Amino acid sequence: MSNTGLVHLIKKSLSLLTFAAIGFSSSSAALAETGNWPKHELKLIVPFGAGSTPDQIARIVAEKASDTLGQVIVIDNKPGAGGNIGTAAVAHAKPDGYTFGISITGPLVNNQFIYNNLSYDPEKDLSALTMAVTQPNIIAVKSDSGIKTLQALIDKIKENPDKFNYATPGTGTGSHLSMELMLQAFNGVATAVPYASSPNAMNSLLAGDTQFTALAPIAVLPLVKDGRLTALAQTTAERVSALPDIPTVSEAGVPGIEGSAWSGFVISSKVDKTIQDKLAKALVEALNDAAVKEKLQAQYMDPIPGTPEQFREYMQQEKARWQPLIEKLDLKIN
Repeated sequence: MSNTGLVHLIKKSLSLLTFAAIGFSSSSAALAETGNWPKHELKLIVPFGAGSTPDQIARIVAEKASDTLGQVIVIDNKPGAGGNIGTAAVAHAKPDGYTFGISITGPLVNNQFIYNNLSYDPEKDLSALTMAVTQPNIIAVKSDSGIKTLQALIDKIKENPDKFNYATPGTGTGSHLSMELMLQAFNGVATAVPYASSPNAMNSLLAGDTQFTALAPIAVLPLVKDGRLTALAQTTAERVSALPDIPTVSEAGVPGIEGSAWSGFVISSKVDKTIQDKLAKALVEALNDAAVKEKLQAQYMDPIPGTPEQFREYMQQEKARWQPLIEKLDLKIN
């Protein structure tokens, strides 16, 4: 080999060694960054306003999870578009693990079939961390309506087709779809009126703009206790332990109707799996904490933490449950 060829070979070998060293250094830095996570505060995005059910869950769980992680978790409310704005912010956040979110059925499952211009794919852009809670929706009417049972409401709707309006906290929510399932079960006709939040939906019922609703217990039961509303049924397969006196929809005369309200924690799918697992573990530990459970159950929420795989499987079950109904109703929003 000539001297020129030898020099060329040496330079090429040195270049390869340099690239290898750079690659090793980058990998080592990435592993170190992952191992040291978290090094500063985290942001928990809530895609609904302060005081909403997901917001309350987030604040209760974040306080305990902060202790486990050794860093503060700051709540960031980003309401709008049925929860899509805040959930999209989680999906498109910098994938360093310092931003995650809590969301519900609509943005995580149903809205991909409702909104024509959804800016994220919930199945591709988000990773499940853990289910948080489940709770029933409570079907309620004004106490001065004279309606005391679910069957009485059904009879009124049958007698007055298309004369009843019902309030929902948004198109395609569990509240909306569970009521549509119920109406179809007895060939009833009533108009869904979507509102920006549960409090707005509740106000419409109290004002007489709508005649019934199905909302989370925390929104309904205080008004039941003060005599302004009558609770007719809960939309779970079995009675929630904290609500033993309210029958399920099936018990009240319409079998097979189930539409629980649930929330769960998610993060950008681009975040390193090691970080995802560490955050999921901290959230599950928080949800299993006795004091956290007590606070959530006091608001009629059942904590149901589990693995990311279990949460993802549950969302697939919800997809199978609601996609056909959404398509049948032709629920579309541009």
